[in-house]
Amino acid sequence: MAAQFFNRIGQLGLGVALAGGVINSALYNVDGGHRAVIFDRFAGIKNVVVGEGTHFFIPWVQKPILFDIRSRPRNVPVITGSKDLQNVNITLRILFRPVPDSLPKIYTILGVDYDERVLPSITTEVLKAVVAQFDAGELITQREVVSQKVSEELTDRASQFGLILDDISLTHLTFGKEFTQAVELKQVAQQEAEKARFLVEKAEQQKKAAIISAEGDAQAASLLAKSLAEAGDGLVELRRIEAAEDIAHNLSKSRQVAYLPPGQNVLLNLPQ
Repeated sequence: MAAQFFNRIGQLGLGVALAGGVINSALYNVDGGHRAVIFDRFAGIKNVVVGEGTHFFIPWVQKPILFDIRSRPRNVPVITGSKDLQNVNITLRILFRPVPDSLPKIYTILGVDYDERVLPSITTEVLKAVVAQFDAGELITQREVVSQKVSEELTDRASQFGLILDDISLTHLTFGKEFTQAVELKQVAQQEAEKARFLVEKAEQQKKAAIISAEGDAQAASLLAKSLAEAGDGLVELRRIEAAEDIAHNLSKSRQVAYLPPGQNVLLNLPQ
């Protein structure tokens, strides 16, 4: 009796284990921020998107394919040409995610690596079309306009493939070696031109000052000649007195000059 009892328990445990294994093999989990599409061997990709949680599927007949629907970053470098035929190196940073309801179509047409198949090609296409509308200088001075135009056109283009672009930004923008050298030479030329213009303006100012000074001297000489003609020797005597006053005033400030009363001996009346 005991042997039969334990035999039945063993058979029951084996049956439970087998059933548990079968049930476990028919379950799959969809984590948060993910969705699943079901591939059926007889019906193909089902047009149903499975949400988060634990779900059943038919082993061997059906296969769940998981997709991450959270925003993910991707950098796309592109080499293109500007309107004035300058080489431009641009790197675009994109935050993208798939439209959940479009996952069956995305998997059917593009596969799991849809971002590798779509983003580089459409980014290159849009950047080449937009950058060709601006010359090299405008790409620098109108960077916000260029970024907005790229964002609008790329968002519209990505929506055709079931992708949502949450953010698009130009993170890198450089030009070819020839253009960089040309810009440096232009800056040097501008600095030299500014220096030359300063020297010319300085010379003009000095010339004007010399002319004004000469005109002043000529006018003074003319006035002096006119005064001499009108006053004769009186003006000369007046200028002599004024000069003598200036000399006396300057000598009065000197400590090395002594004044003697008139009529006194130079030797201060020393005995003969």
